[in-house]
Amino acid sequence: MIHSRTLRVDYGKTTRVLCVVGSELNINLSRTAPPSSRFFSVKCTSNVQYRISPSTQEVSHLSPIPLTGNSVLLISMKHASQHENDSKLSVQYYGEKTEVLGRAVLHLTAVEISLDVDADRDGIVEHNNPDKGSWKWGPDGHGAILLVNCDSERTYRKKLDHDQDYISRVSDLKDMSVMVLRTKGPAKLPEGYKLTMHISQGDAESVRVFRAKTPGVVNNSMSYTLFNAFVKDFPLVLSSEVLSQEVPYLGGRGELNLYVEGLRFPDRDFNGLISINLSLLEPIREVLPETPIFTDKVMFRVAPWIMTPNTLQPLEVFVCSTSDNYPFLKGMRNLVATSGYKLNICHENMNRGDRWMQDELEFGYIDSPHQRFPVVLDSPRDGALQDFPYEELLGPNFGYVTRMAEAEDVSSLDSFGNLEVSPPVTVNGKKYPLGRIIIGVAFPTATKGRNMTKVVQDFLFAQKVQEPVALFSDWLCVGHVDEFMTFVPAPDRKGFRLLLASPDAGYKLFRGLQNNGHGQAKLFDGLKDEEQITVDEILNDESLQGQNNYVQSCIDWNRDVLKRELGLDDDDIIDLPILFKLLQESDSDEVRAVAYYPDMVNMIVLGKNLGIPKPFGPRVNGRCALEAEMCSLMEGLGLRCTFIDNFASYHKLLGEVHCGSNVRREMFDFKWWNLEM
Repeated sequence: MIHSRTLRVDYGKTTRVLCVVGSELNINLSRTAPPSSRFFSVKCTSNVQYRISPSTQEVSHLSPIPLTGNSVLLISMKHASQHENDSKLSVQYYGEKTEVLGRAVLHLTAVEISLDVDADRDGIVEHNNPDKGSWKWGPDGHGAILLVNCDSERTYRKKLDHDQDYISRVSDLKDMSVMVLRTKGPAKLPEGYKLTMHISQGDAESVRVFRAKTPGVVNNSMSYTLFNAFVKDFPLVLSSEVLSQEVPYLGGRGELNLYVEGLRFPDRDFNGLISINLSLLEPIREVLPETPIFTDKVMFRVAPWIMTPNTLQPLEVFVCSTSDNYPFLKGMRNLVATSGYKLNICHENMNRGDRWMQDELEFGYIDSPHQRFPVVLDSPRDGALQDFPYEELLGPNFGYVTRMAEAEDVSSLDSFGNLEVSPPVTVNGKKYPLGRIIIGVAFPTATKGRNMTKVVQDFLFAQKVQEPVALFSDWLCVGHVDEFMTFVPAPDRKGFRLLLASPDAGYKLFRGLQNNGHGQAKLFDGLKDEEQITVDEILNDESLQGQNNYVQSCIDWNRDVLKRELGLDDDDIIDLPILFKLLQESDSDEVRAVAYYPDMVNMIVLGKNLGIPKPFGPRVNGRCALEAEMCSLMEGLGLRCTFIDNFASYHKLLGEVHCGSNVRREMFDFKWWNLEM
C-alpha cells in the first residue's frame, strides 16, 4: 500500500524534505508557481523517481511541460539515504516565451520505516506484510494473534502477569507477541523529526507494549533467544496511562523488538481486535506541535479461550478428598491408574469440605503461532473451593480467568457442571472444528427461573470459535446439563455419541425385567441405610411415572435442540435408562427433578475408560441389571465401564462422579484462526 502525502513548496526557496520509501509526495505545481507561469521542467538525482499527473506525452525531463491548474508532481524514493539531504529535485517554471520565472528546490532524505508483526501466522515477523493492518479468518486469512498474558511467572505470592505494568521475569516475554520496528537510513533523523507509537483510548484497556532497550536482545522470530537479557532491558512503551510515546530511531539498518501483551479476553464490550500505530512526526515551528507525515498500522486479534471436549486425550484428573468420600476416592484412584493418567487430589485444607470439583472450574486453553498454554475458567459460584483455581493451578504457562457477578445474580446454574462442549461437528454444511459450547438456562418462555449469569454468558459467546448452544436445564433441582447428557468417543459415524438420560429407556428396562419374572428384584440392594424397592413397586407407582413423563418431555426438548444445533441423527444418540423424581423446593412452591438412583450419564470419560456412578439397580442372576445394560451399550463402541460407588458421598447430595471430578485434556490440533467465519 502506497502512503500518499501532500507537500507544499515555494519557488525561490530550498525545502528540506524527509520522505519514507514506499510513500509518495504530491506537489500541486500551479498552486505555488510564480504568476504568469505557463510551463515547467523537472530535474532530479538518481535516487529520486517522479511522474506527472495528468500524464503527458513522453518528453525529456529538461523540456518545458505545459502547466495546468491541476498539474501534480508525484515524487518517490528508490531506497533509503546514506546521508541527510543526499538527493535533490528541482522544478523550474517558465513564462509564455519559455523565459525562466523561478525555481523550487527540494533536498530529500529517504528513510525506510515499517512496523511489522507475524501477519501470516507462521511464527516469524516478516517484513512489511501488506496485510498487517487488517485481520481475516480462515486458512487463507491474515493478521497477527495476541495472547492474554493471564498466567503467573511467580509461584509465591502469585499475581497475574497482566496485573503488573512491568516485566518481572524475562521468560514472561514468551507469552507476548513480537512486533518489530524496522528502520533504514542516515545515522539520525533530521533535527526535530521523531517516531512515536500510539494506541487509541478504546484499545488502551486491552493491550500493553514493552520494548527492548538494546537492539538485538532477541531475534525477530518467536523462538526468543533471551540470553544476557534482564528485566530492566524492557521498558514500558504503551499502556492505559500512556497512549503515545516516542520510540528510538536506529541509524543505518536497525531493528527494535517490541513485545505486545494482551490484557483482556474478548467480551461483550470488546471484539478482540487491537490496532497499534507508528507515526513519523515533522516539526513545524518551535512553538507548534509536530504533524504526522507517515503512519504505519498493525492489527492483532486476541486469542479466544477454548474448551476441550471428552473426545480429546486426557492429561490429568482432579478430585477432592473429604472425610466421607473414601469409596469414591478409591474407585477414582483405580480408574485413573488403570487408564494411565495423573491424579491430582485436592485435600481438605484447600477444599474445606467442598467436593464439587467440576462445578468450581472449567479447563480450557489459549493458542497462538508462538505460544499456547492451559487456562482455567473460575466459576462465579465461589464455594469453599474458590481458592483452588488461583492458588493451586495458576502458575508459569498455566493461565487463569474468571468473570465476577453480583452475588444476588449467581445461581446453581453458574456452576460449571452446567458448562460443557461438544466434539467437532458439521451443521448444515457449517463446520465447527472446535465443537460448540453447551450451557443450561431457563425455559425460553419462562417468566421466572434460574439462568447462567449474564457476565459468564457474554464471555462465552464473545469467544466466537465455539458458538454456544443453550439448553433447558432449570427443570432440574441442581440445574446442570451434565445431569442428563454427555459425550463419549466412538470409532464410527461422527467420532462420538451423545448420551442422554432417558426415563423411557428406564421404564422399558424395568418392564423387561418384570416380564422375565424379575419383578421382585430390588433397587438399592446392598445399601444398608437406603430403603429398597422392587421393580414391581416402581412400575406400579403412577405418581413416579407421571413425574418421569414430565422429565422425558424436558429431555426430549433438549434432544431436538441438540439434533438441530449439532447436526445429529437419532443414530448418533444413545438413551440411558435413568429415572428421576420431583422434589418441592424448600423455599418456593416449585418442583424440580433429581435422579432417582445414581445418574449414570454423569460420568467421567478417560479415553476408552468410563467412570460411571454405580447405580445399585435390581440384581438379576447376580448382576446389576442397570450395569449390564450400560456395559452392553458402551462396549459396542469399544468403551470399558468402571462403576464407582458415589452413593453416600455424592448422589445423596444431588451430584455424581462427573460433578466431583474434572479433567484437563490435550489441546486441539486445529488452529482456531483457520476457522471460516
